Amino acid sequence: MKKIKYSQIVIKLQSNQINVKSDIEDNSIFENIKPLLEAKFNDLSFFSNQKYINDLKSCKAKACIISKNFSYLLPPNCHPIIVDDPYLALANLIELFNNENIKSNGIISENANIDKNSVIHNNVQINNSANIKTNTEIFDNVIIGSNSNIGPNVVIGKNCIIHSNVSISNSIIKDNCEIKPGAIIGYAGFGFEEKTKKKIIHIGNVIIENNCTIGSNTTIDRAVFENTKIGEYSQIDNLVQIAHNVSIGKHAIIAAQVGIAGSTNIGDFVKIGGQAGVSGHLLIGNNVTIAARSGVTKNIDDNKVVAGFPAKDIKEWKRDVIRASRNK
Repeated sequence: MKKIKYSQIVIKLQSNQINVKSDIEDNSIFENIKPLLEAKFNDLSFFSNQKYINDLKSCKAKACIISKNFSYLLPPNCHPIIVDDPYLALANLIELFNNENIKSNGIISENANIDKNSVIHNNVQINNSANIKTNTEIFDNVIIGSNSNIGPNVVIGKNCIIHSNVSISNSIIKDNCEIKPGAIIGYAGFGFEEKTKKKIIHIGNVIIENNCTIGSNTTIDRAVFENTKIGEYSQIDNLVQIAHNVSIGKHAIIAAQVGIAGSTNIGDFVKIGGQAGVSGHLLIGNNVTIAARSGVTKNIDDNKVVAGFPAKDIKEWKRDVIRASRNK
C-alpha cells in the first residue's frame, strides 16, 4: 500500500497545470484513492458527477477532490481539495496511487522468435512465444507480450506496451502507445470488386501517432494505398473496427463496438458512442459528438452533436422521439 503525502498531490497536479487549493497540511498522509461511499479515514475521494451529490453527505474520506461550487456540501470530517476540473485531477492522481506501473524488465525470453533482419533497441522486454518478424524495428523500453506477432514491416516507438496475443504488421506505432490484448493492426481489410468479387489487395500501412491506446480485439486495417491513420492521444475502446484508409484526428474517443467504414476522414476531438456505425467516404468535422448506436450516412460539420439512424442533429432527433412516443 502506498502512502502519499499531500505535498506530493500538489506537486503532481501543479506539474500538469492544475491549480489546487486546500487547508490540508503538506505532511498529511493518504493511503488510497476511492469513490465517495467506499473511502475511509485515510483515503482520498473525488466528486465530478452530480448524480452522486447525495453521497457527499456520507463521505468518510480525509479529503475530496471537488470543484468550489460543491465543496460546501462535504461533511466536516472531509477536507475539500478544490480544483477546476475534478475528473482531470483524478486522472493525474491515480498515477500516484497506482501499484501496477508496467515497465520493461529488459529480458528477451528464450522462447521468443526474433528474425535476424529485425532490430531490437535498448531495454526491450519480449515475452514467451512472441514472434518478431522480418523488417521490424523496436525502440527503447518496449514490452512485447506473450504470443504476439510483430511484423513484417513494423516500427514500434519508445515506451510502448504491446500486450499478449496482439498481431501487428505493416504499421508504425509511435511513442508511448498501449495496444491491449487481441488487437489486430495492419492486415488487409475488406475489399473486392462487386461484380466479379475479385479481391482488392491492400498494400498500404497503418500509422498510430504518439500516446494512443488501442483496445482489446480492436481491428485497424491497413490502407489500400498510403496509410490508415490514428491521431495522437486518441483512445480507442475494445471491439472497434476501423477499415482501410480511415483517418482519425487527434484526441478521439471511440467507445466499444463502433464500426467505421473505409476512407472516412474524422477530425480532431471527436467522440463516438458505443455501437455507432459510420459509413465510408465521409467527412466528419472537428469536435463532433456521435451518440451511441447512431448510424452516420452523411458528412457532419464541425461542432455538431448527432444521434439516431440516419444520424441527425440531436435536438431534432429528440423532437422526433417525443413525437413518436405521443403517437403510440
